[in-house]
Amino acid sequence: MTEKTDFKKSLDSYQAKPGEFRVVDVPDMNYLMIDGHGDPNTSPDYAGALGALYPVAFKLKFASKRELGRDYVVPPLEGLWWADAMEAFTSARDKSQWHWTMMIMAPEWINHEMFAAAVAQAGAKDGPARLPDVRLELLSEGRCVQTLHIGPFDDEAPLLARMHHEYIPRRGLAMTGRHHEIYFSDPRRTAPEKMRTILRQPVTGNAG
Repeated sequence: MTEKTDFKKSLDSYQAKPGEFRVVDVPDMNYLMIDGHGDPNTSPDYAGALGALYPVAFKLKFASKRELGRDYVVPPLEGLWWADAMEAFTSARDKSQWHWTMMIMAPEWINHEMFAAAVAQAGAKDGPARLPDVRLELLSEGRCVQTLHIGPFDDEAPLLARMHHEYIPRRGLAMTGRHHEIYFSDPRRTAPEKMRTILRQPVTGNAG
């Protein structure tokens, strides 16, 4: 039986504990990506983005097992989030102003030929409308600060404030890049108070 890799267990960058900020050097990784704008709770664009990402992710998983003998658990959904005024995301929570890139990590052995084939297969019969917007792209984050948030998404603001305004400057670091979230829970199946989300912020400087 082919051993199935679970990146949530094998990659250090997927490890975090509640109540603990940690500096982690994140390796360059390839992601399936799709961009959008607006409130993820109400935007048809957001639902369409996820409806395009997942079919490609699963086609790649099956192709990897079938063609390469390398099976893996499809990694969790992730998102890069930003706004023209960052307070719209961190404190005011004005979701109508949010920009986002939703992502699913692709193992390093997945190449662009396999990606193109997976997209073609996903679109063979009434493919998702946003399928042409999915891309395979390298994300280089490098040094980051991250922690685990347990609870509803809308309760993240105090933890983000501590990360941005206390921990990061206290360690002699400066924020760079986009706010990154990794979703270990499915909101359709998990009570809001039990949701587990890694909150990550790329930084520059040497941690003191």
